[in-house]
Parts: sequence; structure tokens; C-alpha cells
Amino acid sequence: MGSREQLVDAMSDLLWERGYAATSPRAVRERCGIGQGSMYYHFPSKRDLGAAAVEHNCRALLPGTIAILEGPGSPLERLIAYLSRDDHQPLKGCKVGRLTQDPEVVADPALLAPVKVAFAATHGMLAGVISEAITAGELPSGLNADHLADMMSTTIQGGYVLAIAAGDRAPFDNARAGAVDLLRALAPTSPSQDPTVPEGHLT
Repeated sequence: MGSREQLVDAMSDLLWERGYAATSPRAVRERCGIGQGSMYYHFPSKRDLGAAAVEHNCRALLPGTIAILEGPGSPLERLIAYLSRDDHQPLKGCKVGRLTQDPEVVADPALLAPVKVAFAATHGMLAGVISEAITAGELPSGLNADHLADMMSTTIQGGYVLAIAAGDRAPFDNARAGAVDLLRALAPTSPSQDPTVPEGHLT
């Protein structure tokens, strides 16, 4: 890994841990062991490095989402798998969602733009799979796919907030379990159960 990538990785982790405002260029250099000259060769300013790190975090959000929502299984099974995925760290928050809580990121259109794009892409994929489930008869025809997609995203992002506030991941897991229960209750016929994800339980 080259020095540029090391700097971006370090800044990405510090954004997650501390936020943009609380992360100094010095902290980034200390984290990755890159000298000041090399840092400013690649990134003339903290904002330049921050923009690269924000884009990095936003790009990292999508592969796992795509793998599930465009993967095997019926549309409803894929939605449940998305809600049940076990690669979250709820007590640290969402790498992308936490950026929206940073005033300096929100105030800078260039820093906020990748966040909007990442969430819009996730919303589009969710709404698409929900529409597939409606067409397949797995969900009622009267549902609004956009509304349900927003509810699912809000459940996950809100779960992070509740987990951090409680110092316990249970609210995050319970929120997702509730969304899964709702999907199953709406389904005219329930999808086959994944034996690794029992009904009403999320890892």
C-alpha cells in the first residue's frame, strides 16, 4: 500500500472514530507513520484529504449492500438478509451515517456530496428489490417501495444512534428484528427461513 492509500485509510478510520472537526493532519500522520512532506505532496490541505477519505468510506458501504440485494434468493429473502447482515459495529456507528452528524461535513457541499450519493444508491437498490417483491406477490401491491426503503434505512441508522446512546448493541439488533418481523407479517406467504438467522433474532 502506497503512502497516499495509507493516509486515506488513516483519515477514514479517524473520521469514524473522532469526526472531521476533531481530526488533525498531525493525528493522521501519527496514525499511519507518514511524514508531513509526503502528506502535503498528496493532499495540499486537510479538506483534500478529508474529501478523499469521505469518498473512500462511502464507496466501502456499497459492495456488501450490492452483494446481498443483487445476490441469490427471492426479493423478500434478500431484503431480510440485508436487514440481518452481521458485519455492523453498532457501538461505533455507521461510517457513512456518522458523517452527517459532523457540522463541518454538512456545511461543505463537496464533503457531503459522496454521502448523499451513497445513501441514494442504497435507497435505489432497496426500492428496486421491494418493487420486485411486490411484483412477485411477496409483499402487498399497495405498498410504496420508496417509503418502505426509507423506513428500512431509517431503522438501521436510528438503531446506530440508540445503540451508541445505550452503550449496548441490543437496540440496534432489536430495531432490525422489528423490521424483519414487519416484512414477514406483510408477506402473504413467508419466505423460507435461513437456519442461521432464526425468526425474531439477528446476530
